[in-house]
Amino acid sequence: MTQHEPDTSESAFTVLVAMAANAGIGVAKLFAGLLTGSSALLSEAAHSAGDAGTEVLLLTALRRSERPADRVHPFGYGKERYFWSLIAAVAIFVSGAAFSVWEGVRTILTANEPLRHAWVNYAVLLVAFILEGTSFVRAVRHTRDEAVQRRRSARSYLRDPDDPTIKSVVLEDFAALIGIVIATVGVALHQITGNSLWDGLASLMIGALLIVAAFLLAQSCKRLLIGKQADSRLVRAIERTLEEQPEIVDVVDLVTMMVGTDRILVGARVDFGDEYSSAQLEEACVRIDGLLRDRYPGLDEIFIQPVPREDPELRSRVLRRYGRTLAD
Repeated sequence: MTQHEPDTSESAFTVLVAMAANAGIGVAKLFAGLLTGSSALLSEAAHSAGDAGTEVLLLTALRRSERPADRVHPFGYGKERYFWSLIAAVAIFVSGAAFSVWEGVRTILTANEPLRHAWVNYAVLLVAFILEGTSFVRAVRHTRDEAVQRRRSARSYLRDPDDPTIKSVVLEDFAALIGIVIATVGVALHQITGNSLWDGLASLMIGALLIVAAFLLAQSCKRLLIGKQADSRLVRAIERTLEEQPEIVDVVDLVTMMVGTDRILVGARVDFGDEYSSAQLEEACVRIDGLLRDRYPGLDEIFIQPVPREDPELRSRVLRRYGRTLAD
């Protein structure tokens, strides 16, 4: 199993497409909401504005995460992508969900307001659906390409991504499409019944939808910020590669952590054969380091520590972490 180099330009273009679509759609929804008095359209305008702001944060994440390692941050700035994606998730909730809930409650509690020029709402929502759908299709294609390169299913990659920026775009666009459908139903029921209650309920549903999207994105970012291990198949492949080396008797412990998109820290504690001299083991460590980097280009930093496999304290720690000992 191999890793690939991150394609930041492709991710950035996907985010830019989504941002342009959301900015244009947001202005159109705001105009329609103010013209017709539709609460659902105003909530959708807030939704699009929040999404556009989120894309600005995601572009910031892509740019800042590519900075090289320095003395203060020896493992680089890769986790900035996770941090800004988390901020983007909070932005979805604060800017979009809060306004939608407030607008929905206000509409329900106030007297019925007639719906004016309803056809404007339908026209704007149709155009919005087409543009959001175009952005969504591109984001899904990008996700599938990323999943194929990692030999994972698209569903698995979306559920537990290495790059939260792509999940952000997919979630935003998917939520936007559902939100447009909800807004259309709310506007139609408002027009048919003359009761603005339906418009208010649509706004509340859009707010709830945004809260769910923000929560799902925040969960992914939280795991990555805390320090998620690399894909389990990659970890097993690294373990097998280490065990194939003639100098290594057994792999006693193996820890990995995502320090950025396609950047993985590896720490291996291995039991070397007693017949090798210190000079030979130094040469072996250099060779093994190069071998791992050639086979798995996503590895960023590799640490190899010699330890005895009979050490009871170390074996106990490994057992608590993995539920099994790696050494035979």
